[in-house]
Amino acid sequence: MEDRDEPLAPGASPATVDLPGRVILVVGPSGAGMEAPIEAARSLLAGDERWVFPRRIVTRPGPTAEGDIAADEPSFLQVRARGGFALAWTSQGRWYGVPAAVDADLARGARVVIGVARKVIAEARRRWPDVTVSEIATAAEDATPEALAPARDGDGSRPKPDLAAGRGAIGSIDGGVGALLSAVLAD
Repeated sequence: MEDRDEPLAPGASPATVDLPGRVILVVGPSGAGMEAPIEAARSLLAGDERWVFPRRIVTRPGPTAEGDIAADEPSFLQVRARGGFALAWTSQGRWYGVPAAVDADLARGARVVIGVARKVIAEARRRWPDVTVSEIATAAEDATPEALAPARDGDGSRPKPDLAAGRGAIGSIDGGVGALLSAVLAD
């Protein structure tokens, strides 16, 4: 299978309404370690309904180290054909999909954090009105909730942004997990 960008199922159309939520796409080269800071942020923000970290569906055998949900290719393609993915793409011979349920989360105003391939950024921006892209440029070695804690204000509130990650921006994140969390939580 060649890698190709086919984000929408046949006949599907991008969202046309102004959804109040925000999509934060986390991208990086294969092996850059982008899943570790996403998992750490998921753990730190557990229980906060304003934040959603959807599990991707991936065509690979058995459980995945990244917390993705494994699926066989025929099943994946059936779900895709029925419009079950908000985004779907191929990378390194595997299909990846983000469940369409994220649209309901965005409709209620949630922040949705998703690890994706760079090639779906344009489609995500066509589909959703508020997309921020954060790029992992280096592997994060200390992606734990404890390592993220210094990025938060002393009173435990959201961290103050230390990079320009405004609406629709792409910010290169070289400062590790704390910098990623600052970018993700920046409003």
